[in-house]
Amino acid sequence: MGPLSARLLMQRGRPKSDRLGKIRSLDLSGLKLLSEHLDPKLLSRLKQLQELDLSNNQLETLPANLGLSHLRVLRCANNQLGDVTALCQFPQLEELSLEGNPFLTVRMISEELVASGGIQVREADIPERPPKATAAREPRAKPAALKRPDDTPLSLSPNKRVCTSSSSAHVEGSDGSQPTLEPLHFLQCHSKNNSPRDLETQLWACAFEPAWEEGQAGATSQTVATCGGEAVCVIDCQTGIVLHKYKAPGEEFFSVAWTALTVVTQAGHKKRWSVLAAAGLRGLVRLLHVQAGFCCGVIRAHKKAIATLCFSPTHETHLFTASYDKRIILWDLGVPNHDYEFQASQLLTLDTTSIPLRLCPVASCPDTYLLAGCEGGCCCWDVRLDQPQKRRVCEVEFVFSEGAEAAGRRVDGLAFVNEDVVASKGNSLGTICLWSWSQTWVGRGKQSTLAVVVLARLQWSPTKLAYFSLSTCPGEGIVLCGDEEGNVWVYDVRHILTQPSPLPAAPQAPTQILKWPQPWALGQMVTKTMVNTVVANPTFTYLTALTDSNIVAIWKRQ
Repeated sequence: MGPLSARLLMQRGRPKSDRLGKIRSLDLSGLKLLSEHLDPKLLSRLKQLQELDLSNNQLETLPANLGLSHLRVLRCANNQLGDVTALCQFPQLEELSLEGNPFLTVRMISEELVASGGIQVREADIPERPPKATAAREPRAKPAALKRPDDTPLSLSPNKRVCTSSSSAHVEGSDGSQPTLEPLHFLQCHSKNNSPRDLETQLWACAFEPAWEEGQAGATSQTVATCGGEAVCVIDCQTGIVLHKYKAPGEEFFSVAWTALTVVTQAGHKKRWSVLAAAGLRGLVRLLHVQAGFCCGVIRAHKKAIATLCFSPTHETHLFTASYDKRIILWDLGVPNHDYEFQASQLLTLDTTSIPLRLCPVASCPDTYLLAGCEGGCCCWDVRLDQPQKRRVCEVEFVFSEGAEAAGRRVDGLAFVNEDVVASKGNSLGTICLWSWSQTWVGRGKQSTLAVVVLARLQWSPTKLAYFSLSTCPGEGIVLCGDEEGNVWVYDVRHILTQPSPLPAAPQAPTQILKWPQPWALGQMVTKTMVNTVVANPTFTYLTALTDSNIVAIWKRQ
């Protein structure tokens, strides 16, 4: 469907008239309309319009200047709306239909209607916001404002804040053999309108760009991508400079993942270039050409929000997407043409019984099995493409000896420490579990449920809060995880990987705990911050931490 025309409005309007100003009811449902098709100049000519049906279209927002001052009934069911601020322009509105818009919540709509003095909406008509956007927030207190001794509000640059040596991190549990990690930069690059006072934008994920040069497999550059709110930022860790920033108004990004593709230029030369995939609340995967600074492709992957992304480590064009619709889909992006256009195709659909939170191809056989940490536990699928079934259910569910109750089975942290050892978190409070893939899998037989072979447990925060993501540096034997107090827990587990069983039963203490700098040293207005994501590059040179209070922190090994 293209832009609306006066002729179309008169055809679908009631009563029938050759003048737009006499139409009182207009049915524009099922026309595949996009937001940009709603021309305010044209629609504002409907001076007497009282009823408007925009159901079953593809609207992401409503224009704020439609001029329909007499509108009493508005139907917008089954669209992609994620913003309801435009409702305040309809002072006479009496009836509103918004069911089937997966990105709206009761709170969003009722707050806007109360602010505008409008009608109330029944809660049953509005879908709840995806758990990722709420579950981590609801039990956590909002950051409290803090003033300096002179009561002058602090100002943090929206681009970066460099910490001096006076604000070095305090390290507990470190011995002389451990590397020293020093805070290098603190940035507020995801703030709304670049406001230094925005302490509420939630940051969700970050990933280091791999170094794609030949002979450097597994190495990474000093470039990291972060996502949160409506923005994706690409940052140079050494300088703290935001190299690129991509914004999608109305989106909330939950995950980013890198790949490198080989393209053939118009001159016939082969060229490697990095592609960054970003996805979140709207269920869309945006493929970003980082060097050129634009979005070169969009995949409408899911009808609900995407929790996480993961590229195959062996097939550069294969991308897994995990959604709140309880499905994991494997896509083949294909090779882009000269105009950087993609033609993505769907290869597999993996059904889950609960929301998938983390994806992890099995390190020793990434083309055969995929692990996923889910709200209901840790599951595994056969992802071989030479098998006939294109839609598959979970093949094996892994059970941990502790926390087997339904409320304690969530696995919100999952990563391989080496080709065999898996680190997982969430199924037992206060610990991170290290378990053997090979020793667990060898006992499978025909069982659909397997008890993992635990190698060790690592002591972690006893918090009941969820969604603190762990990560690993396989080449360095390092496990990392943040906590609710702003700490970064660092574990050197090389001795566990080489020591024969059995290991001590008691959870092992972290090698280091990096303490967050004091608020006044950081130049921040928060008394306490939560580190929900920590990622280091494989050489453990740079470490990036994300917080609930809109801060990207970069640390460097000295």
